[in-house]
Amino acid sequence: MAIRQRIYEIIEVDDNGNTLSRIYDVIMMCAIGASIVPLAFKEQSVWMSNIDRITVVIFIIDYLLRWLTADIKTGNQKSLLLYPFTPMAIIDLLSILPSLTILNGSFRLLKIFRLLRSCRIFKVFKLIRYSKSVNMILTVFKKQKEAMFTIGSLALAYVLISALVILNVEPDTFSSYFDAVYWATVSLTTVGYGDIYPITTIGRIITMVSSVFGIAIVALPAGIITAGMMEEINKTE
Repeated sequence: MAIRQRIYEIIEVDDNGNTLSRIYDVIMMCAIGASIVPLAFKEQSVWMSNIDRITVVIFIIDYLLRWLTADIKTGNQKSLLLYPFTPMAIIDLLSILPSLTILNGSFRLLKIFRLLRSCRIFKVFKLIRYSKSVNMILTVFKKQKEAMFTIGSLALAYVLISALVILNVEPDTFSSYFDAVYWATVSLTTVGYGDIYPITTIGRIITMVSSVFGIAIVALPAGIITAGMMEEINKTE
């Protein structure tokens, strides 16, 4: 138990000056960053394969250590059985599976994991565990979930209603309701790709009005998140 307790203290993100824990966190963040590099290249070279081999071994060790100490974190023995089904454990596993074919290409059954190659992007989400800033943002979202849900509902209603209006105003420009929803979403985010746009005077007026409301809706969550972040930062000081 003492050994597992010590392992838990090392692998968990530490705020109390534990040197080994901080070294472990740095190693894991470097491994995550290195594992993402090959994703930027279409063709895999030898050095990319070597990076994948090394980082996946590190991820497997980390996964097993966290599984081994899951009950210490929660204080419940059942956690040892439930850990593989927790969100972060699933992310860890999905980031590992696509690389298993590189570790051992002789097993043909493992080649099925190549279908999960796109899951390598899940390695990015492992940074959540080691980033204080990301955890702070997640805390803000949890505390402001009701306000964020209200804004999200407002944005969804805006998109659906705007799409319905523009579809009936310009049926020749928008061939389907999906096209209208796409246009409304682009207008809401003020991106403005310009691939689908109204051509009549009424349609353009609706677009201008929608864009103004869109800016207001987009600004609301930014203000809430900023206020929440400032509150969390003040707590840590």
